[in-house]
Amino acid sequence: MSNPVYGITKKTSRTQTSASPLLWTLSIGLILFLLWSSFQIALFNGQSLQFEGPIYWALVLTTLLFAIWVVAYYKVITLESQRDWLKLFVILLPLTYILSLISAASSYLAVNMILIQCIYAMLFVITMQLLQNKQINHIIQSSLIGLAYIIVGYGLLNWFGAFNFSGKLVGWFSSGVNNGVYNQAIWNDANGPRLASVFQYPNTYAAFLMAFLFIGIFSLIRSRKAYIKLLHGFMLVPILLSLLLTLSRTGLVMMPIVFVITLLLLKPAKQILWFIYLAISGLGTIIILNPVNNAGLELQQQFTTGLAVKGWIYLIVASIIVALVIWALQLWIAPKLETKLLSWSQRKGASLWIPLGSVLLAIIAAVLLLGTSVRNILPDSISTRLENINLQQHSVLERITFYKDAAKVIADYPMIGAGGGAWSALYEKYQNNPYVSAQAHNFFMQYIVEVGILGFVIFMAFILYIFYQFIRSYIRKDETERESYFLFFILSMTILVLSLLDFNMSYVFIGMLVFIGFGGMAAAIEPQPVQRLKLSPAAARGIYTTIAGISVVVLLIVSVRFLQANNYANEAKKVAETSQSFEEIQAALDKDLVIRNTHPDSLLMLSSLYQQGFQQTQDEQFYSAGVALLQKGLRAEPYNKYMVTQLIQIYKVKGENDQAYALQKEYANNYIWDMEWYENLIALSYDLGYQTLGQGDPAKKESYFTSGLAAYQHVVDGAEHLKTLPEGQLQGKPFELTPTMILNAGKMKYMLNDFGGAATLLQTGIAEELSDATQREIARWYLAALVKDGHQDQAVYDQLIAVDPNEAEEIEKLSQLNF
Repeated sequence: MSNPVYGITKKTSRTQTSASPLLWTLSIGLILFLLWSSFQIALFNGQSLQFEGPIYWALVLTTLLFAIWVVAYYKVITLESQRDWLKLFVILLPLTYILSLISAASSYLAVNMILIQCIYAMLFVITMQLLQNKQINHIIQSSLIGLAYIIVGYGLLNWFGAFNFSGKLVGWFSSGVNNGVYNQAIWNDANGPRLASVFQYPNTYAAFLMAFLFIGIFSLIRSRKAYIKLLHGFMLVPILLSLLLTLSRTGLVMMPIVFVITLLLLKPAKQILWFIYLAISGLGTIIILNPVNNAGLELQQQFTTGLAVKGWIYLIVASIIVALVIWALQLWIAPKLETKLLSWSQRKGASLWIPLGSVLLAIIAAVLLLGTSVRNILPDSISTRLENINLQQHSVLERITFYKDAAKVIADYPMIGAGGGAWSALYEKYQNNPYVSAQAHNFFMQYIVEVGILGFVIFMAFILYIFYQFIRSYIRKDETERESYFLFFILSMTILVLSLLDFNMSYVFIGMLVFIGFGGMAAAIEPQPVQRLKLSPAAARGIYTTIAGISVVVLLIVSVRFLQANNYANEAKKVAETSQSFEEIQAALDKDLVIRNTHPDSLLMLSSLYQQGFQQTQDEQFYSAGVALLQKGLRAEPYNKYMVTQLIQIYKVKGENDQAYALQKEYANNYIWDMEWYENLIALSYDLGYQTLGQGDPAKKESYFTSGLAAYQHVVDGAEHLKTLPEGQLQGKPFELTPTMILNAGKMKYMLNDFGGAATLLQTGIAEELSDATQREIARWYLAALVKDGHQDQAVYDQLIAVDPNEAEEIEKLSQLNF
C-alpha cells in the first residue's frame, strides 16, 4: 500500500513513479550538491588547508541530505532483505578507518579520511533508496550526464584559452579559482599542456571522460526522443577529443578493457551499434584533432579571438555531423539490426563473440598505433605518448616500484593499516628511490595501506557483493527494467578499473560518483529475504534511526566545528600576509588549535611565530612554548617532516645542538632519500664531535663521528643502489655525495686518526678546478691526510698552490695536528 505522505510503496517501491515533495527536495539537493562539489578543486582528499574546507562543507551538506532521507523513509525502513542489510553493512567502511586510528601515521589525515568515508556511506544509503523511484532515477541519471557534459565543456573552454571567462563562471562559488583562473584546468608537465578540466590531474579526468563516453553511447541507444539522441551524439566528439587531449596513457591502455567488460552485458545488436558509434565519433575526432590540438597549444601561449573561434567551429561542425549520422543510423538501421540478430541474441553465449572479437581488434589497433607510421596521423604530443607505451617506460616502472613499496608498508601494518592518508605520510620511509609521490597510483594498494587486510576484505566483500548481485539481477530482468540502472554499473566499474593504475579515488568527487554508482546498482538488486536476520519493522526502524540519528548529530557537530577551525586557520593566514602583529595571528591560530589541537598548518605557523619571538626577545617563554607545541604535534604526526625540521631549527636557535642532533639522527630513517637531511646530519655530527676535542671525552667524540660516518655511508650505498634502477626508470630527486658531505666525513676520518681512509674518502671530492672554498678545503685536508699516511699527490698539491700559495702553510699546520 502506498504511503500518502511520502509517496513510497513498500512492496513495489522500485516501480513507483510518483514522489513526495520531501523526496523531490532530497533529489534536487543531491543534484545541486554534486554540481557544487564538481568545481571545488574536485574535492581532493584534504591533505592541506587548501582542500579541507570543501571537504567539511561536503560533510555538512551530505549529513543534512541524509537527515532528510531519514525523515522521508522512516516509515518504510526495513531490514528484511539482503539489500536492506547493505544499509548497515556500509557503516563498516568508516568504522574500519576509525579502527585504523590506533596505528595512524597521521592523525590529521586519518580523521579527514574517516569523514570522507562517512560522506560515501551516506550517499550510498541515500541513492540506494532514492533510485528505486523511476522518476527520481531518471532525473538523477540525466543530471549526472548533464553535469558531465558541463565539465567537458568547461575543460574545452580552458583549452581554447578562455581562462578568465571560465574563472568568472564558477569563481563566485568555487575554491578552485585562484587569481581569476581555475587552478590547473590545463596541467603542464614535461609532455606540454594536458587537459584536466576541474580535476587538476589529467589521468583522473581521463577516467571520468571514459565513464561518460560509454554512458553517452548507452544513453544514445536507449533514448527514444530525437533531441536526446542528438545531444548524446553531439557530445561524443568533445568527450573523445578531451580524452585524447589529457595525453593519458593509462586511459588509452585501460579503455579496451573497460569497453570489453561493458559489451559483455549487452545484446549482440547493441554491441555492434556501440562499435559503429564509437568508430564514427572516433573518425570525427581524428579529422579535427590536429587543428584543434594546435589551436589549443597556441592559445595557451597567447589568446586570440579568431583562433579560438576557429577551434570551436571545427569542434562544433564535427560534433553536429557525427550526431546527425549517428541519429540517422539509430533511426533507420538500429531497428533492422535488432530484428535480424534477434534469433542470434537468444543463443547461449551469443554476447561473448563480439567482445572477444573486440579484443583482437584492440590488439590490431595497438600494433598499428604503437609500431607503425599510422601513429603519425596524430599530433606530435599524442604520438609521442603512444610511442612511449611499453613495459620499460618510466611511468610503468615507477608504478611497479610504488606497489612494491606499498607492500613494505602493509607488511609493517598488516591487519588494521596505518590510517587514512598513510601512504603520503609514510612513503619516504619505505621508498626504493627518491621519487616524489603522495599517492601510490593504485587505489586498492593504497586502501590496504590505510585500513589493512581486515578493512580491505570488508571493502572488497561489499563491492563484490554489489557487483555480483547486480549482474545476477541484470541477467534475469527484462531489457527495459535492467537498462534503468546500467549507467551506474558503467560509472563505478570504469573508475575502479582505471584506479588499478592511478589515484582517481583520492578525488572525493570521484569517490562520491563511485558510491552513487554502488547505490544505483544496489537499487537494482532483487530483494532476497534473510530469514535468520529478519527483524520486525519497528525493531528495524529503531536500530537504523538510532544509528542514523547519532551519526547525524555527531557528524554535524564535528563538521561545523572543523569548518570553524578551518576559517580560523585561513584567517590567520590572511592576517599574516597583511600584518606583523604577533597577537592577531596568534589569536586566530589559538582558536583553530582549541578545536584541532595538532592541526599541522596552524601548529607550524604558531611555532614559527614563537621561534621569531624568541630570536627577537630571547624570552625563554617563547622557546618553551614553541618546543612544547611541536613535541605535542609530533606525537600525533610522527612522520611530519616539517614539524621535525622546525623543532630542529628552534633547538639550533637556542644553541641546543645536542637536541637538534638527536632529532636529526632519530628521524633519518624516516627520510632515507632526503639528501639535505643526511648532509645536515653529517655536518652536525662533525661539529659536535669537533667540539668535544677540548673536553677530554674521546668516547663522545667517537660516538658523534661514528654516527656521521654511518650517515655518509648511507648516502654512498644509496647512490650505488640508484645505479641498479632499470633503464628507463626515473631516479626522482637527486641523491648523491655533495662536497660538504665529503669534506665533513673526511675530517671525521682524519680526527679518528684513520689517515689512509680520510685520504681515500677526500680524494673522491677533488674537483678539476679549485676555485670554490669548499673544494680547496677538501684538497687541503686530502693532502694533509696523505702526509700523515706517508704519501703525497704532487699534481693536486701543485694545483692547489697555484690557486693560493698560502695553502702550503695550511697543509703543514693540519699535518702537525694530533687528535
